[in-house]
Amino acid sequence: MAEHTSMLRDGFLLLGFALAFVLIFRRLGLGATLGYLVAGAVVGPQLLGLVGDAEEKLGIAELGITLLLFLVGLELNPSRLWKMKRDILGLGLLQVTACGLAVAGMILLTTDFSWEAALALGLPLALSSTAQVLPMLQSSGRLRTPFGERAFAILLFQDLSIIPMITIITAMSRNPADAGGPPGWLMVLYTLGAIGGLIAAGRYLIRPLFRLIGNLGEREMFVVAALFTVMASAAVMELLGLSTALGAFVAGVMLADSPYRHELEADVEPFRSILLGLFFLAVGMMLNLAAIAERPLFVAGMALGLIAVKAAIIFGIGRLFGMPWRGALALGLLLSQGGEFGFVMFTQAQRALLIAPEAASLFGAVVTLSMATTPFLMMATAGIRREAENASHGEREGPQPDGSNAVVVGFGRFGQGVTQMLLASNIPVTMVDTDIEMIDVAATFGAKVYFGDGTRLDLLRQAGAAEAEMIFFCMDGDQVTTDLVEAVHEAFPRASIYVRAYDRRALIRLRGTPVSAVVREVMESAVKMARVALADAGLSAEDIARAEDMFRANDRERLKLQIEAGDVRVARDRIITEPQGRPA
Repeated sequence: MAEHTSMLRDGFLLLGFALAFVLIFRRLGLGATLGYLVAGAVVGPQLLGLVGDAEEKLGIAELGITLLLFLVGLELNPSRLWKMKRDILGLGLLQVTACGLAVAGMILLTTDFSWEAALALGLPLALSSTAQVLPMLQSSGRLRTPFGERAFAILLFQDLSIIPMITIITAMSRNPADAGGPPGWLMVLYTLGAIGGLIAAGRYLIRPLFRLIGNLGEREMFVVAALFTVMASAAVMELLGLSTALGAFVAGVMLADSPYRHELEADVEPFRSILLGLFFLAVGMMLNLAAIAERPLFVAGMALGLIAVKAAIIFGIGRLFGMPWRGALALGLLLSQGGEFGFVMFTQAQRALLIAPEAASLFGAVVTLSMATTPFLMMATAGIRREAENASHGEREGPQPDGSNAVVVGFGRFGQGVTQMLLASNIPVTMVDTDIEMIDVAATFGAKVYFGDGTRLDLLRQAGAAEAEMIFFCMDGDQVTTDLVEAVHEAFPRASIYVRAYDRRALIRLRGTPVSAVVREVMESAVKMARVALADAGLSAEDIARAEDMFRANDRERLKLQIEAGDVRVARDRIITEPQGRPA
């Protein structure tokens, strides 16, 4: 009972402090990661001492890293990588390699660390904070510009480089447990075999499982299956003595091109957010504040050196790739900080006995301080960079890779027509539907339709609604409510909303909501059929036009009165129920 009470008390305190500090840091524009770290340091044994057992909490919270790498893998579908191959393999590879080696060299020259320790610290410091940079690009409206795409490509390669870095740290490990493992060549074979096995399992076991669950319509089971996939992949790797992070990453990659990608992202994201927040809280609790207080100049100097080295190298790489100097400077400053994955790598290096816990705390503080400086650096240099920012806003090249200018919910007969009209106008579209059979049939015709409930805001967000210019609800039946329309408009204010209405009652209900247009699903087809029939009956074009005008005018007047009264039974006398005489 005491243990249960202690766990509830710790959870209450951790969540309470995290909530307060994250809100404050978000308000200041410093990002959620810094808020979690500071909250952990305050509530932990170093300051208030309200919560203990940081190591135990870190062990649980590392599941958040596993889920994060799974989501990174989900982002890496082949088509996306191919579109961005030049920037990813050019800008990204140069940035990580050059910055990692340069920072490692700086650490080696300014400290008495071994070259292995310097490399284990320097390579992770080459990574920037995706959690901080992407929201800054989105809020400034630059994510879909050439500048934003290049920043995104570098961040994407940084995510890809995490697995090789973990492998390098493992190869340099001084831990007897690692040293007692199989030889390197056998580890390579194990890794290749495990990756091949996971890919085969994804194709022949996991995808059919998701298809079965999708047909049953059990969303809760979809969440369970998603978590099972991540945990099973990580467990297989752990059983073979390999990186659990690599297992989760491969699991994501093998499902990246599946129709279930957006549903998986939406289902796993809440667990990832909570556990990753707990991870940063635990890291904050484990920061050795006394060691940092003893060497504040070292922390400040190393953070300044990190920012200067990374900004200078990224500026040079940007110029090498033809960027104007203002744009290259902006890119260098934007990516000059250390990132959240630095804490993950420092933990790995500490377990490999490459660095001491005090060194992990010191360089954790370096990452934290560098992250805190980025918003202020961007504000301080805004005047210098303004010309480049204005130019990049005027150079939009369509949507970001794998993004879309439109999201179509419902890929039945109606949705297919809307989609093909948009594609014929060169507007990229993301299609979402819950009908597994329809998704399979669409795939045979070359159409990529994602599985998921498009009335969920979290799934719409994963499908790209935050960057979309248009959102279409084309589902069968009367599924679109006023609450849904208002919630979608509030969540994605830049998108115009178009709705397929089941009947006039649905149209009446949606009047006054923030929709750009509501179309009755059978109205125009009924008018067209009647026109064809009247022409076949021998009526003149003038008589057909008169009949259509009369019908539409009556319908408009009746609809207007019904909307004013809020009652579909109003203005029944406006319905044409008797033959109308022809004009003389």
